[in-house]
Amino acid sequence: MEGIPARLALGLVLSFGIGGVAYRLEALDRSGWLGAVLVGTAVFGFGGWPWAFLLLAFFISSSALTHYRAGRKAGVAQEFAKGGRRDLGQALANGGAGALLALLWALSSYPALWWAFAGSLAAATADTWATEVGLLSPRLPRRILDGRPVPPGTSGAISLEGTAAAGIGALGIGFLALLLSPVGGSLGHAFFVGMAGLLAALFDSLLGATIQGIHWCDRCGKETERPVHSCGQRARRWRGWPWLTNDGVNALAALAGALLAGVGAVWIG
Repeated sequence: MEGIPARLALGLVLSFGIGGVAYRLEALDRSGWLGAVLVGTAVFGFGGWPWAFLLLAFFISSSALTHYRAGRKAGVAQEFAKGGRRDLGQALANGGAGALLALLWALSSYPALWWAFAGSLAAATADTWATEVGLLSPRLPRRILDGRPVPPGTSGAISLEGTAAAGIGALGIGFLALLLSPVGGSLGHAFFVGMAGLLAALFDSLLGATIQGIHWCDRCGKETERPVHSCGQRARRWRGWPWLTNDGVNALAALAGALLAGVGAVWIG
């Protein structure tokens, strides 16, 4: 635990500054800035530089993809529960598991915790990349349960382009985790992290197609993640558990990625 108070203080300063830049670039709203400070301070303070760099890789790459051709994606994104600027809930959903793993690392430095951390970020990266790239697909996405074509932005829908992007993003996190690793590792660890991230992103889609709370706008005849549709009409509950929001689904996916990658690391040894 030696040196952690100083790292926490430095992490607070750095995450506040990085969050401020992201806020000015409209990647975060005010509450998202707070979330970045909370997650970033914990990850750097309890984990150190490798943990912070991996977190930054997720955040920078995902924010860049969110802004790529944002105008073309804007109409579809209106059906999502939240817009392009990430808020506190999104920050905690994507980074909360990693912050907890960093705390456990400070207490034990068990090697599998590093790979579990990488798995959680691989899941968050895969999910974000799949969404942002999939929205640009020229073809309709398909519902993960039955392969039926559905409108872009439908919860639980996947596309070939989005799935490929998810795999690339997750594998990129895996290889970066290997390069930054404070515990050593092998290509097997990197591939396991990538696979964990991809599977967790598909798990995210499965939850979105089954139990995530979804609403229906009678005026527009569309499903939406928002309780009030973008047209201003209050949407009625359509399916799923009303308390399970997109943030909850993302948090569960991040936990799934962490668990799969952590178990994989223990199995590889």
